[in-house]
Amino acid sequence: MTGVDRGRRKLLQAAAASGLGAGLVTSFGAVAPARAEGVERAEETEGAAGGEGGEGTVRVAVLLYDGVTALDAVGPYEMLCRVPGVTVTMVAERAGQVRTDTGELGLVAERSLDSVSRADVLLVPGGVERGTTPPRTNPAVLDWIRRIHRGSTWTTSVCTGALILGAAGLLRGVPATTYWASRSYLADVGAIYTPGRFVEAGKILTAAGVSAGIDMGLHLAARLSDERTAQAMQLAVEYDPDPPFDTGSPEKADPGLRELALKLIADAAR
Repeated sequence: MTGVDRGRRKLLQAAAASGLGAGLVTSFGAVAPARAEGVERAEETEGAAGGEGGEGTVRVAVLLYDGVTALDAVGPYEMLCRVPGVTVTMVAERAGQVRTDTGELGLVAERSLDSVSRADVLLVPGGVERGTTPPRTNPAVLDWIRRIHRGSTWTTSVCTGALILGAAGLLRGVPATTYWASRSYLADVGAIYTPGRFVEAGKILTAAGVSAGIDMGLHLAARLSDERTAQAMQLAVEYDPDPPFDTGSPEKADPGLRELALKLIADAAR
């Protein structure tokens, strides 16, 4: 058996050993670790996310839509795209370019929803309200999310992507997090707001706002491979945060700063 084959086998064993079952993990620690039973991996079949790779490939499908926040999708992508045996594919209702929340940046979806029927990992990024509203009310998108979730090992979101998962009915009674200004909306979809950079509940992983998707991506990289590989990925992208200001959460900011932050987002999304 080659080193590559051994690595792929180890990757599959790690993926199968994680994800389902009762349990909750936040970025602050683990409680009653989850375990996976009867989880189906997306085999090398027509309709699986991604068009390349052989046996042992773990397939990640990232949902894109107009108005998505770029880092919500690209942050986890950077943490996962170089993990051995992992393939990340951008998917949208129709293949092609989507515009991000500012309208100034385009991301390309290689596959359409109807061409992807299975994935090991589903990732739903967030966006501005005008971006997340259409997928939250689009039966085709919600049906696709539910279908992929049924066969996934992990179903994940970043920022207000949690509200899209919630619209699909996947967060009822589930501990979850989202962007700080949208926390109250989690109750509308039946979720239980839980603080943390990311929250793991069974096979559902939700990350807080925007940059928290990087942290979740590293955690997921460890679950799909091992901690050593995830640590190497953190070093590979030199993710060593040391911001010049300590205002990265609403609890550290005054009301005027919180208001300005939301204004900057809204103004840029016009």
